[in-house]
Amino acid sequence: MSNLNFEETLIKLEEVVNRLENEELSLDDSLKIFEEGINLYRLCSQELNKIENKINMIVEENGELKEIPFEHKEGD
Repeated sequence: MSNLNFEETLIKLEEVVNRLENEELSLDDSLKIFEEGINLYRLCSQELNKIENKINMIVEENGELKEIPFEHKEGD
């Protein structure tokens, strides 16, 4: 599963959520699918954290380019 890119992982996570919401599943099947969803969520979260750590905004200040760490605002 870890060989999927972010978009593919997110699509698989959406499929898991849809299955859990819309299908009549046994308890065992529901738990297995839920566990798969948790693993997919963790992969997405890890990838987003990696990306967030790499993001830098470039601004021009007094004619020089300066790297400023990206600041995440709650609710964005």
